[in-house]
Amino acid sequence: MALEIERKFLVVGDAWRAAAHASQRFAQGYLNDSGRASVRVRIEGEQANLNLKAAQVGASRAEYEYPIPLAEAREILDNLTLTPPVEKTRYWVKHAGHVWEIDEFVGANAPLIVAEIELDSADEAFERPDWLGAEITDDVRYYNHALAFLPYSQWSNDA
Repeated sequence: MALEIERKFLVVGDAWRAAAHASQRFAQGYLNDSGRASVRVRIEGEQANLNLKAAQVGASRAEYEYPIPLAEAREILDNLTLTPPVEKTRYWVKHAGHVWEIDEFVGANAPLIVAEIELDSADEAFERPDWLGAEITDDVRYYNHALAFLPYSQWSNDA
C-alpha cells in the first residue's frame, strides 16, 4: 500500500519566502464526498494526476496517484467536480535536511498559508523553522478536501 506520512502546520510571517527555491500553481477538484476516501483531479503546472487518498485524519494515510492527460484534467475540473477547484501556489523550501512544501491559497481560501513536511516515519525528528506556527495535522478543517467544501473565508471567527 502507498503510504503518505506528513505533518501540517500554519505558517507565521513571510521569512520563508526568501528561502523558497521553486514554486508551482495547483488547481484541484474533488469528485466525491464519500467519507471513506477523497478522489480528486489535480493540475500542477502542465501535469495532471488523479489521486485517491484515505479520509483519515492524522500523519499517516493511504494515497494513490496516477497521471492523466492535462486536457482531460481540465475537462474534469470544469465539468465534474462537486465544488469549485481549490487553488494555491506551492513553494518548496529546504531547511535542515528536509524539504517543506508551503501552500499559499488563493480565492476562497486566501489568505491561508500551510506548511507540510513529508517524513519517513511518524515519529521522525525534524528541526522546526522559525516561520512554523501551530501544528494542524489532526485538524480536518485544514485538509484540502475540507477546504473545497468549506473554504477558509467562510469559517466563523471562532473556528
